[in-house]
Amino acid sequence: MLDFNIRGENIEVTPAIREHVEKKIQKLERYFTDGANATAHVNMKVYNDKQTKVEVTIPMKNLTLRAEERHADLYAAIDLIVDKLERQIRKYKTRVNRKFREREGVAAFFASVSKSNGSTATEVSEDDDSEFSVVRTKRFDLKPMDQEEAILQMNMLGHTFFVFTDSGSDETNIVYKRKDGQYGLIETN
Repeated sequence: MLDFNIRGENIEVTPAIREHVEKKIQKLERYFTDGANATAHVNMKVYNDKQTKVEVTIPMKNLTLRAEERHADLYAAIDLIVDKLERQIRKYKTRVNRKFREREGVAAFFASVSKSNGSTATEVSEDDDSEFSVVRTKRFDLKPMDQEEAILQMNMLGHTFFVFTDSGSDETNIVYKRKDGQYGLIETN
């Protein structure tokens, strides 16, 4: 079951907006086994040019779904975000199905994916006049995974790099997207 944390910046989150967001995003629950507990973090912002930006992040145990959309119509942006999230889930499930086809079974894997994420992510803003100032800090638990899963997770988050614990070596590694569109791996000792 999805819980919702809906915030608005320069916009009042009315009951109608809240109902539309919850109705649309709850459709994603059909992709997961029963007992899926996660919180959908929805941020809405209206700019001076009347454009709206909607961001949705759904952190789970082995997967973080994230999408953002900018559109003149808030409701259309929400619909487009749900489409993006559905594509991410289908892509992830297709890869996992292919990877675990010969192994113990996909149902057990997706049952574990559906449980809520136990990691804690915090963001801290600091004002510092130094030349190299840190403007945001994130803390999270490193989950064991292989390189392919790390690349998939990086792409779903829309980032250019991803830090993870390699499930084979138990070392902290980094995958990154190169300028030529290929992927790189940094291994640590």
